[in-house]
Amino acid sequence: MVQPLPIVLLHGVGLDHTMWEPLRTELARCTDRPVVALDLPGHGAQPPLTGPATLTELAEDVAARLPGRAHLVGFSLGALIAQHLARYRPELVATLTSVSSVCRRTPEEATSVHRRLEGARANFPSSVEASIGRWYPADSGVDADTVADTRSTLLANSVESYLHAYKVFATADAEISPELGSIEVPSLAVTGELDPGSTPEMTGRLASATPDAQAVVVPGARHMLPVEQPGELARIIHHFIEESSREDHA
Repeated sequence: MVQPLPIVLLHGVGLDHTMWEPLRTELARCTDRPVVALDLPGHGAQPPLTGPATLTELAEDVAARLPGRAHLVGFSLGALIAQHLARYRPELVATLTSVSSVCRRTPEEATSVHRRLEGARANFPSSVEASIGRWYPADSGVDADTVADTRSTLLANSVESYLHAYKVFATADAEISPELGSIEVPSLAVTGELDPGSTPEMTGRLASATPDAQAVVVPGARHMLPVEQPGELARIIHHFIEESSREDHA
């Protein structure tokens, strides 16, 4: 019996593979596919970044650790890496799902993210609290333990490594956006209706720029969609992958 291709999850900047636990639990309810969550370069159990990095370098590192061809699901920075792999290493990518992804930032959006980068450089703990406030406002419905775990993960970063990774996040959408039209794998862009950074407008731009792509906006959700609404995101991802797989074998 042929084993189903795995789903590989790539987290966002400053986080690690543990952010996916709520989604992994929900995916286990609806699919028998193996689900693998990797730490990005400079994050989690991977060595810290000690110098400036590029999107290509981060993607090549991830490619070397993939368990073969897979359904890639990237969140935020992880989405940019997944897009790069879909463009340049398509033999490794069965489908591409970009969750809470930036795309073709406007000048105002680019200025905003660079201000956050400079804020992290000037006062890292304060920037962590600002992120927590954006991701988990009081009405988010996310429990206090989960918020505390996210804060601990962010604060555990090497500041130097975090800044190198965040610089990629702040600039790499401009690098990958001209290449989106050359992505040939089935693609999904999904974000939260209330995400102030990876906006529904960005998801529309991403889906419009990528062939064979669709866009989904989850009502009431914010940036941390995999944590805030894991059941709904699992349903969306499962439906997309299974529909794409049926078409691939038709």
